[in-house]
Amino acid sequence: METRQQERGHLTAGFLDSEPLREADEDLVSEVNLNNSVMTEEEREEIQQELAKLEEEINTLRQVLSSKEKQHAELKQKLGISPLSELRSNFSRGWHDMQSSVAYKKTSETLSTAGQRTSAAFSNLGTAITRKFGDMRNSPSFRSFEEKVENTVSTIKTKVGATGTGGSFEEVLSSAANASSQDTPTNNLTDSSERPC
Repeated sequence: METRQQERGHLTAGFLDSEPLREADEDLVSEVNLNNSVMTEEEREEIQQELAKLEEEINTLRQVLSSKEKQHAELKQKLGISPLSELRSNFSRGWHDMQSSVAYKKTSETLSTAGQRTSAAFSNLGTAITRKFGDMRNSPSFRSFEEKVENTVSTIKTKVGATGTGGSFEEVLSSAANASSQDTPTNNLTDSSERPC
């Protein structure tokens, strides 16, 4: 009878060959123990003892770790180190590390440049708006409106300030409004049928 290595060699050679399996190969495959873990009672007992020993060591290490963690917590408490202060310290360290990273520096520079450009754009917009208001204030329409407001205000001041007119405040406002509307030129509106479309 062949040894197991020889049997395996025949099997692997059979799998690597491009020829189909023959009946003799099939018989060989059925004889091979696929579990490959046939062990004696002594080997099994030895492995079980080793397993028990490892489990005992693991439990001992867990107890030692637990004891060390308690001692660690007590020493921290004596030093006044709280979980919150540790968190702050870790956050602070992480923030510093992030700020010193190349990616953060590049992003910061990009945002700074974008902010400067946006600021310049708003400044130019403000200048343009100021210029437009200045142009509008110098326009003839605005000057005419401004004169009418000044005339109305001076008329109200004259009538309110004048003693002896004997009018109430409502009468003064009403007469000022009438005076203002008489000073306003009327627009010549054409009939809607005469307007070009």
